[in-house]
Amino acid sequence: MFLDDNYLLNNDVAKNLYFNYVKELPIFDYHCHVSPKEIFEDKPFDNYSEISLSGDHYKWRLLRNDGVPENEITGDASPYSKFYSFCRLMPKLIGNPIYVWTHLELRRYFGYEKPLSEATADEAWDAVNSAIRGNKMSPRYFIDASNVSFIGTTDDPCDDLSWHEKLAEDQSFGTTVAPSFRPDKAINVRMPGYAQYIANLGKVCGRGIISLDDLKNALIDRIKLFKAKGMVASDHGLYYCMEKPSENYDLNAVFQKALSGEIPTAAEFDAFQFEMLLFLAAEYRKNDIVMQIHYGAGRNLNSRSFDALGPDTGFDTINPKASQNGLGDFLDALEKNDCLPKTVIYSLDPNDNQMIDSVIGAFQCGGIRGKIQHGAAWWFNDTRQGIISHLHSLSELYVLGNFIGMLTDSRSFLSYVRHDYFRRILCNYLSDVVNEGSYPLDYDALGKIAADISYYNAREYFGF
Repeated sequence: MFLDDNYLLNNDVAKNLYFNYVKELPIFDYHCHVSPKEIFEDKPFDNYSEISLSGDHYKWRLLRNDGVPENEITGDASPYSKFYSFCRLMPKLIGNPIYVWTHLELRRYFGYEKPLSEATADEAWDAVNSAIRGNKMSPRYFIDASNVSFIGTTDDPCDDLSWHEKLAEDQSFGTTVAPSFRPDKAINVRMPGYAQYIANLGKVCGRGIISLDDLKNALIDRIKLFKAKGMVASDHGLYYCMEKPSENYDLNAVFQKALSGEIPTAAEFDAFQFEMLLFLAAEYRKNDIVMQIHYGAGRNLNSRSFDALGPDTGFDTINPKASQNGLGDFLDALEKNDCLPKTVIYSLDPNDNQMIDSVIGAFQCGGIRGKIQHGAAWWFNDTRQGIISHLHSLSELYVLGNFIGMLTDSRSFLSYVRHDYFRRILCNYLSDVVNEGSYPLDYDALGKIAADISYYNAREYFGF
């Protein structure tokens, strides 16, 4: 039956693992993009479109595919009109995780169990909005209802972290919300407006930034502040893992070129970013901060739509540039100088799974369990098959029982159902290994693996 209690649990072993070991565990959401300001202000939502369709570029891509005008996606059409377009789309999404996630959200948070379609649009709109108003549903409502113990947001070095401070002082809220250091703009010397960004960073730090050493010292200042405000992780979004430069560059000269408004060459950019990542990784190691590296996203492929709508509106893709040498070079340079922090590697290209698992296996040193991690199936890969492929590679080339599990990586407060989706897939994957005779039916061992991956490994890994 559609999304019944045993959804994705195809045998008794899977059901036992899910219901008795992982279903009720808290969520440790170590990487997402929700707003700490929205969590603190905790304003009740007005309607379902505001919660579910606003800012969700996963859904926007699908609506465009269905011929829906942009006005009813990101424009000023009414909330109901946008919802109605979404309902008309839904019956066509067989096999797409958005179909499953949406109906899991409707059931879990709003008590609505009928499939969305053009025929049910009016009824669903009234029923869900009635639940929103009746329960005064707000960001904290969904966080509490999802049993979230930790949220790691994504924050620029220029952020003042005032909303994190207010949340930390609020004794009425039991979930820890911690900033994560995302310095992409500070090291992207080819970014338009780079000089103005560095000027803003200098103002925030209370220091002039006119040299590469000034930039490094400013970033050290911000790392210390973020650490004092609860940071346990950094995050870096890269197009690819650049290889160790084959020649020496005057990196301060590259920095000066960028400050003057010139655009450094691709080779200068790679050399600068490689050096800055080494520098930052060493600082993370000193401060016991986990380094996360997300790479492989091709950004803003549709230039006309990007010019009209801006970034993060559904026009990104997988960048298939191979990064094996770059990843190995980077980890080796850090290990050689005993500066390698705990590191989580994510690639948007699923073809990198085995490569990543083989590379990180060469750097599991220092007496830390699962020190270098292959992060969860991400963005275009957090589908059922994408998660299974990721788990399969981990189990064959890594130590699956040390994996830190799922993250939300979302701007939506409804997305916590993805953790339940992941846990069901995980339990069924483990049961398949047992049922094929490759692992004994030992619930003590299996239950510990399932629970550790679902919650406990991440809590330990991030030092919470």
